Amino acid sequence: MSGERVMRGAGLGLVLCLLTMPSSATDLWLLTAERIHTMDPDRPHATALVWGADGTLVDVGEADVLRARHPEALPVDAADAVVVPGLIDAHAHLMGLGLALLRSDLAGVRSKAGVVARLQRDAQDLPDDAWLLGTGWDQNLWPEADFPTAADLDAAFPERPVWLRRVDGHAGWANSAAMRAAEAAGAVLTGDTQPDGGRIVREGRVPTGVFVDEAMALIEQAVPPTSAEDHDRALTLALEAAVRNGLTGVHDMGVSREGLALYRAFADAGRLPLRVSAYADGDAEALDDLCTHGLYAHPGGRLGMRGVKLYIDGALGSRGAALLEDYSDDHGNTGLLVTDPVAFRAAVDKAAGCGVQVASHAIGDRGNRLVLDTYTEALGERAGTDHRWRIEHAQIMAVEDIPRVPALQVIASMQPTHATSDMPWAGDRVGPARLAGAYAWRSFLDAGARLALGSDFPVESVDPRLGLYAAATRQDRERRPPGGWLAEQRLSAAEALHGFTAAAAHAGFGDTTVGRLRPGARADFLVLVDDPLAMPVERLADLRLRSTWVDGRPVYEADGTP
Repeated sequence: MSGERVMRGAGLGLVLCLLTMPSSATDLWLLTAERIHTMDPDRPHATALVWGADGTLVDVGEADVLRARHPEALPVDAADAVVVPGLIDAHAHLMGLGLALLRSDLAGVRSKAGVVARLQRDAQDLPDDAWLLGTGWDQNLWPEADFPTAADLDAAFPERPVWLRRVDGHAGWANSAAMRAAEAAGAVLTGDTQPDGGRIVREGRVPTGVFVDEAMALIEQAVPPTSAEDHDRALTLALEAAVRNGLTGVHDMGVSREGLALYRAFADAGRLPLRVSAYADGDAEALDDLCTHGLYAHPGGRLGMRGVKLYIDGALGSRGAALLEDYSDDHGNTGLLVTDPVAFRAAVDKAAGCGVQVASHAIGDRGNRLVLDTYTEALGERAGTDHRWRIEHAQIMAVEDIPRVPALQVIASMQPTHATSDMPWAGDRVGPARLAGAYAWRSFLDAGARLALGSDFPVESVDPRLGLYAAATRQDRERRPPGGWLAEQRLSAAEALHGFTAAAAHAGFGDTTVGRLRPGARADFLVLVDDPLAMPVERLADLRLRSTWVDGRPVYEADGTP
């Protein structure tokens, strides 16, 4: 093998080398690295991988042995790098991230005045008649920690409609111009009644400008539709951000029929740089298609839809999560059921009858109990089978309900950065007693539950390294609080990595092909500077990534190669 065909360091120029080099007789590639964490219990460690032209791993083991066994393989020398399976985000929103990148980003802004200032900056580039759209505001970061009002926006934007989604996506903030546009479109905002599954925040009978959960639709019906060009641009930006941060797979929660068609067009054109496991957007057209035509799998292997995402309640930050008892900081309020329990059961039964995996958003202890009760009734004697039904978030759960999760063979799909984002105020919402079942990753694992990890981006950052760090430390980036919040619920670095690899793969029915590096699986992996299982857990957020590989091809390199 000539020296110029050996790719060293798995970095600079690797993409161009790999895609332009002549093929060997057997089209095999052999990557060597200082350490490879395979996440395969049969061979947890290796120093070499071999894969074929189709991206399937054919051998995993020690470098000297594999070089002798496959002398014809083209070598890829990752030198002193560490290799791990590609990270899989088990709960995210690709199009939500892409659209957020096209709109005003309000994440982390710590005052209403700061929000207005950022909006004024961003509005400079908009046509005079365009809506100003934004995402990411969080009243819990502001000094007053109260919901905002339309009046907070009206002085700066008396005529331009402004609509801003809260960081969790479960509340929106409108100015008066946006509410006038909604009323012109037929919405009834003033009065005493509330929409099913939602809440218009009012003073007396007059809306203040905040709309929670299903009430957001009253404003959004008036928002001009997003163009096809912007959808294309948004998805492109989201995919680039995902692979740039080491994701090789995403479970995309809540994809419509139209959304799946766009993803299919990207897959047909070779524009999907990672794997997307799409979940249908509730009891709607995409689920109907699955029931009519069967589970969907793109022939290229990077796109599929075999599950449905349902909702039972709202979010804790906007006090919409359904609780068994009143909110500790809002007496008389037990949250919202965004789906009627009868309709929820009907959707679960429909999905089950079509062989569709069920994944249900549940945050409050009442919401989680309703999901578990419904699953128990719907599954019946099938509760012990390999159905892989899921609870998404499972944030506040009554301690006595936690053992029900493994007993039903239900997967707890949780997001570590939710805990570190919510910890400044979660105790105020639910009080100290209910914190015993809050963001309780260790309790779920100890009970025998499967724990798949994700981020819920764009609610949180797309960067899974922040999730690894949060899971192992339960601290924010400033390492607060000392020792970690509810530190008894921490995970080890190995458990956190398992949650973003093998466990996430299992949750999406991908465990035979992704999540572990073993023969027969896909060559989806990361080349890292640091070893996530040997470095101090306090440094996991700064884990250095050299390149992201999918199907044995690099889709991102940190040195900037296209």
